[in-house]
Amino acid sequence: MKVTIERAQLAKSLAHVHRVVERRNTIPILANVLLRAGKSSVELKATDLDLEIVETAPGEGKTTGSTTVPAHMIYDIVRKLPEGAQVELQSASDGTQLQVRAGRSKFTLQALPETDFPDLAAGEMTHSFNIAAADLKRLIDRTQFAISTEETRYYLNGIYLHAIDDKLRAVATDGHRLAQAEIKAPKGAKGMPGVIVPRKTVAEVQRLIDDAGEEVKVELSATKIRFSLGNAVLTSKLIDGTFPDYGRVIPAGNDKTLVVDKSEFMSAVDRVSTVSSERGRAVKLALTDGKLTLSVINPDSGSATEELEVEYGAEALDIGFNGRYLLDILQQIEGEKARLKLADPGSPTLLEDMEVAGALYVLMPMRV
Repeated sequence: MKVTIERAQLAKSLAHVHRVVERRNTIPILANVLLRAGKSSVELKATDLDLEIVETAPGEGKTTGSTTVPAHMIYDIVRKLPEGAQVELQSASDGTQLQVRAGRSKFTLQALPETDFPDLAAGEMTHSFNIAAADLKRLIDRTQFAISTEETRYYLNGIYLHAIDDKLRAVATDGHRLAQAEIKAPKGAKGMPGVIVPRKTVAEVQRLIDDAGEEVKVELSATKIRFSLGNAVLTSKLIDGTFPDYGRVIPAGNDKTLVVDKSEFMSAVDRVSTVSSERGRAVKLALTDGKLTLSVINPDSGSATEELEVEYGAEALDIGFNGRYLLDILQQIEGEKARLKLADPGSPTLLEDMEVAGALYVLMPMRV
């Protein structure tokens, strides 16, 4: 193969695909990116056997063909080439090397043949729908922070995407907090199987979505999901597990309502958390009529308190939360005011955006 491609185009595409490649690989070919040159484009492909990304970039092909080279190395090379450079990629006739040329720079990389490169066979996709890129971004942004990183509870290591009534809903939880966001179900989404999209796939979609244009095509089956985002196509295995019945942990009878100014509350939580221990991060909320006192006591470093005027008319209540978790949720609130529905110091609290519908959050309290 021999192809010329503009440096910015190649760097952008490599930036997208090289992230899928794990830095430590026991299978050498998985450390590589597949380059396939056509007459007027270059296709780049990378996989970790669970996730596959294919991106197409414009290029001028003098000789068509394909090869695979180390993904992180070629990305670093292209990234360091001067702005506006024309990059020539030429593979050796025996397929063992790839030459990268730009101006006076010349690199020779070890290559492996395309025949060894794995293909993540997607099989038949049973459901397909188009979703506005802004809507998909919102579903991910509002829930992604609550995905569990605990590998033993693998079924929580992703976002549960499912159709319910006439809504497309995304849910994530790590057992300490839960995030739920929903939009009107796009045409074609009804009847889709409930699927758990892995954390790594979610992160890649989140990064690619800004270049996706106005719409994203989503195709899925019971075992795979595929996102078509602009010039990139992301295919992923789904988490093979059963997501818990999250509806049971969303409190329905919390009768104490607290309304706070989101920015004021966030700043106050952030300030008092400064003295909290990294491990505990417990912030105590003491509620009385119209007043909220936030406090943190850390035996090793000191204490902090701050008072806020709030809308609260129920009986006095003391409750503690992990400050980091509380801030994570408050960052997702789009409006100026947040509503917290509380029950008692040992029961989960429901948090909602007072001005923007379509999302809710549940936070488990901490003992303080």
